[in-house]
Amino acid sequence: MMTAITGIGWITQHEYGNVIHNLNQRYSDPDLLHSRLYNEDIFLYPVKNFGRFDAISKMTCCAVALAFHDAKIQYSEDHKYDMGIVGMNTCGSLASNICYFKDYIESGRTLARGNLFIYTLPSSPLAEAAIYFGCQGPLLYMYFLHEQIPSLLLHAEKILLNGETTRMLAVVAEEHKAVCFLLTRKKDTKTNKVYSHEQAISTIREKHLFKENF
Repeated sequence: MMTAITGIGWITQHEYGNVIHNLNQRYSDPDLLHSRLYNEDIFLYPVKNFGRFDAISKMTCCAVALAFHDAKIQYSEDHKYDMGIVGMNTCGSLASNICYFKDYIESGRTLARGNLFIYTLPSSPLAEAAIYFGCQGPLLYMYFLHEQIPSLLLHAEKILLNGETTRMLAVVAEEHKAVCFLLTRKKDTKTNKVYSHEQAISTIREKHLFKENF
């Protein structure tokens, strides 16, 4: 591999953490996870309108914040990054589309709330993360039938090595769990604390975050 993973953030239904710096914490209320990560300086400033996000967008942003924290990247509202983001999950935006359609029915089939409509695309969670973290590189939602996480990392690596950006985020996010990998070209790494793709996948599987076929 010509790239290295310099940060990995993960979230389950009751725990969150990162890998390289061995953070592992328990939590009980998903609705308070953003506030907790902000109080722990993992979110470096509040996420605007976080309360209106759908569940996958919340998980995506929290996992990215944990990966940034793991890689020791300081970010700010005023700084933009040449960084791309690719993501996937098993159901796309189905849950958010159902919520939007139910709201449309309950409103007499005339209109539905615009804040629900925002999340009816599977790329919406990635867009929210890109906006908050200032990522200006390629943004793609992808899906693979087999070997999902290895395939996602491979495509993130290809984008990186093609020179389309200087760093890549690869995110897998469901409503109650997520993992984010931060990829950098090996020649650009400034630390010995890095993971190969194989090491990262093995670690995530050990935590039972996703099924084996991921």
